Amino acid sequence: MMKNATMSDIAKELGVSTVTVSKALGDKEGVSDAVREKIKKKAEEMGYRYHSLAGGMKEGRSGNVGVLVSEGFYQDNAFYAGLYKRNMIDLKRYGYSCILEILTKLDEREGILPNMIKNNKIDALIILGQLKRSYIAKIREIEIPFIFQDFYDEEYNVDSVVSDNVYGAYQLTNYLIERGHRKIGFVGNIYATSSIMDRYLGYYRALLQNRIEIRQDWIIPDRDETMGTYTILELPEEMPEAFFCNCDEVAYSLVNQLKTAGIRVPEDVSVIGFDDSSYASFCNPGLTTYRVGIEAMSETAVDAALKKIKDREFCIGRRVIGGDIVIRESVK
Repeated sequence: MMKNATMSDIAKELGVSTVTVSKALGDKEGVSDAVREKIKKKAEEMGYRYHSLAGGMKEGRSGNVGVLVSEGFYQDNAFYAGLYKRNMIDLKRYGYSCILEILTKLDEREGILPNMIKNNKIDALIILGQLKRSYIAKIREIEIPFIFQDFYDEEYNVDSVVSDNVYGAYQLTNYLIERGHRKIGFVGNIYATSSIMDRYLGYYRALLQNRIEIRQDWIIPDRDETMGTYTILELPEEMPEAFFCNCDEVAYSLVNQLKTAGIRVPEDVSVIGFDDSSYASFCNPGLTTYRVGIEAMSETAVDAALKKIKDREFCIGRRVIGGDIVIRESVK
């Protein structure tokens, strides 16, 4: 197999013009089906990287798509690890490789670009999680297509793919109310990420709609607002009947903390999470949660990123991916 084969190499092997090769790989008119098939077969044999959505790899493209995530949101985060894995699988289907780079807190604060960008190793970028606005502004200065995944920012008109956080949280909170709970707390720093804010809004809407009091002492921060580092949960003196946690990992920690304090789940307090990550299934009791459509989130982001390589003006806006409630044993 030839290394770093070009369109010219393929044309030389087959005795056709480079223009014919370009048309065949780009599925454009002017080439017969038989010749198109022959060229694509030869390109594959020679190890030429090509992606139909991108309209064919032009000279100078790397065949890589980067995934960038802040260490504060990736460390020990089962949901993001699963989402990155799906991105990698979907990119591989289209002949692309995936490069993951974890952005340190220092690099994010100082505005230091990832090595994969500085070394021109990627053709597009998927930003996973949440980054500071000052760092997003730094990324925007670079001429590389990028898309947000699992967050958005109202200040920037950037394409994003997010789960249905508001409606998912609304459904979960209503499920608690239907089960007889009216004293419901919320665990999560609502200013840390757009996802947590939206999940809080869904929780808030359900309580308002059912004319249930919202108590500020039952709104419990779970992480540092600026760095995303998890903090120790401070339980209220008067406990609610149930807690809505912004993610499964936090719900898992809360269940263990309640057990240590001698509070039973769900007999004394019900707990629900969000994401349906691995924490939900190995929690004891199993967590009732909201299963995010992780496959659709990945497919949508990958499709958009690859189309942006071909057309810098391509835009999808904000795509919201639905999900389902998963009922387990953590609700009384």
